[in-house]
Amino acid sequence: MRRWPDVEAPGLVAVDAADRLILDESAEMRASAQPGDIVVINDAYGALTLGAAQAGASGMGTHIDALTGERALDANASRVSLTGSFRTLPLDAELVRGARVVLLRLPRSLDALRDIAGLIAAHADPRVVVVAGGRLKHMSVSMNDVLRESFEQLDISHARQKSRVLIARAPRDGRDPSPAAARVEGLEVRAFGGAFAGARLDIGTRLLLDNLPDAPAGGTPDDPLIDLACGTGIVGAWIATRYPGAHVYACDQSAVAVASAHATMLANGISDRVAVVRDDVLGTRPSASASFIALNPPFHSAAAVTDLIAPRMFADVARVLRPGGQLWCVWNSMLRYRPLLETAIGPTSQVARNAKFTVTVSTRR
Repeated sequence: MRRWPDVEAPGLVAVDAADRLILDESAEMRASAQPGDIVVINDAYGALTLGAAQAGASGMGTHIDALTGERALDANASRVSLTGSFRTLPLDAELVRGARVVLLRLPRSLDALRDIAGLIAAHADPRVVVVAGGRLKHMSVSMNDVLRESFEQLDISHARQKSRVLIARAPRDGRDPSPAAARVEGLEVRAFGGAFAGARLDIGTRLLLDNLPDAPAGGTPDDPLIDLACGTGIVGAWIATRYPGAHVYACDQSAVAVASAHATMLANGISDRVAVVRDDVLGTRPSASASFIALNPPFHSAAAVTDLIAPRMFADVARVLRPGGQLWCVWNSMLRYRPLLETAIGPTSQVARNAKFTVTVSTRR
């Protein structure tokens, strides 16, 4: 769990320059805000939420997409005695209803920004001001255009320490988020803005689906087939439709992924057999309880390629698989996960490989 550096904790200084700029540009607005006026969206580990709380804000609503980010916010709030200053809420009307000031860390996805902006415009106070910031390297002029779809006025700050803030006022044409829809491989796929791959099948997942076994073990209510890091739920939906009667457990730590997967299961008429859960890896699953897990592990953290996420996932897979249970995994070949899989889980063999991805099956020793 990431925490603020100790050197910054006493003054609750924000984690990076974009957080500092958002807090600085919103300081005057926040000074006159009443309890419940301020909403924080897409915070990173609590920098904005706790920075505003330290300055006196109370009754805030805050939304962080990643469950690990939510837990880091709670831990950081406890650490600096600011636990009662905010409520963690889903990205829905309740979060932004009546808001006067919204602090937004800009998402990288334009579709995610469109969903957020439309939601604010639909349900916030007509006088709402949105202070949206990010690092210049992750911003684009297209973000301005997306915000202008939902706000009449958009002001752009000067750059500072390679960061910038967009300030949106006068909401219009508000709308609740609606998932994109597509038919892929005979499935109805639904994706809210920001869900991995959107309403399509990425090439790694396609390779995995093409090579899954004909008759996996498990599939009962007590031993469901597991789609770990499910994204839009396309693997879980494919499994549930390919194996009629099988029970499936699909999980992801991303709130937008879970909402998308729920919508995908409903669209395919399989929600009675597929449980979709927001979970940190497999934290809510009992040890030695699963016979089959499918996984396309993320290999990005924000914009960076990383091999730090998968080992933690492999360790929890090893905990949850029963002896003889199998992990079917697709991974970017350049990351060379096979030795990690062998060590964490057990004997691992290659099932398929193309120019970019490798599919392996690992059997729990």
